Amino acid sequence: MKSVETGDQAPDFTLPSQTGEDVTLSGLRGESTVVLYFYPKDETPGCTREACSFRDSYEDFVDAGAVVVGVSADTVSSHESFADGHELPFTLLADESNQVRKLYGVPKTLGLLPGRVTYVIDKQGYVRHVFNSQLFFDRHVSEALATVKQLALET
Repeated sequence: MKSVETGDQAPDFTLPSQTGEDVTLSGLRGESTVVLYFYPKDETPGCTREACSFRDSYEDFVDAGAVVVGVSADTVSSHESFADGHELPFTLLADESNQVRKLYGVPKTLGLLPGRVTYVIDKQGYVRHVFNSQLFFDRHVSEALATVKQLALET
């Protein structure tokens, strides 16, 4: 399984959000930079910390012209509860079959745990930054935000 890397065209996909509406990557990226982050599971300590860190920096992402989208194998109803419980202002997508995770080549940690990888995708659909770390939750946010701000300066 080949991983999506910086410089690659981001594979398009459609998944249901926490509201049950289908979201397509190509529908998001034309107007905005997309921060697409894959995480293991709703309501686990690390994933909650990461999501809340994205929440706390959300306005900075919006001000820099980006949307934030989280993806895990959890159900639509799990995402709805997670988003409501932590007041997450961004979209969570349910990849219950792990089809999109596989499409992006998100690796497993220790061969067992779903990986934690963040992609920054520009308006033309190219991956401009990839950060892969199971443990450095806050760096997913800081690296993505730095990349988004740099892209905003380039336009």
